Amino acid sequence: MSRFRVYAIRFAERDAFRGEHFHGYDARAGEPHTTAYYIWLAISDQHTVVIDTGIGPDRAAAIAGLRYRTTPVAALAALDVTADAVDHVVLTHLHYDHTGTARDFENATYVIQETEIDYWTSPWATRILRESWLIEDDDLAHLQSAEAHGRVVLTTGDATIVPGLSVHLVGGHTEGMQVVRLQTAIGSIVLASDASHFYENIEDDRPFPILSTTTGTYAAFDRIKQIADSPDHIVPGHDPLVLDRFPRLTPDIAIIAD
Repeated sequence: MSRFRVYAIRFAERDAFRGEHFHGYDARAGEPHTTAYYIWLAISDQHTVVIDTGIGPDRAAAIAGLRYRTTPVAALAALDVTADAVDHVVLTHLHYDHTGTARDFENATYVIQETEIDYWTSPWATRILRESWLIEDDDLAHLQSAEAHGRVVLTTGDATIVPGLSVHLVGGHTEGMQVVRLQTAIGSIVLASDASHFYENIEDDRPFPILSTTTGTYAAFDRIKQIADSPDHIVPGHDPLVLDRFPRLTPDIAIIAD
């Protein structure tokens, strides 16, 4: 069986409030609640895979309050991984904070759900204003060009990408939101990305407020729990607690499985 070593790499953080992170108002909405921004690295004997590519420095500079620690490519260098060594980039969805440096991985094949790219290239993407700001047009154009050159795998549901790594369409947060399941030395872990931004979203059954459908978000919670070996094998997409629940290699890198 192919097993992966998996790392969560924080490249930025932003001060926020609980009301920004949980659907529906409650009395704690005004309490501080920090957002962490990650990419994930998965390495087996045969493959080097990056899951999501974070925010590019130009977009980062325009985000108020964002503390941009380093570029994702520079962060990978701390693990002795160069962009050229990455053979697959899994994009869990196409929001700007997950696609921002995709063009830096020139040798990689991109993995995207077909429903995700179909949505963002449809008329609805520009008409639904609560979502239209979440896409970076240049990133989308780059991925369309890569598709035309045979560098994109469009998945339609659940698919094994390489031995030990599969993607699973869950929807909810976006039309084509996918999560990544990895076989590791500690069992089957699921990188939930924005299907559950924080542990509290999935553990307390409280969706994040930016979503495609509420019912889809709840269904995504259920699917993630089904395919992970246990709740401890679920890694959310933006929670600073990831760096506390797993051992740290550096202040900004957590070892999910080694």
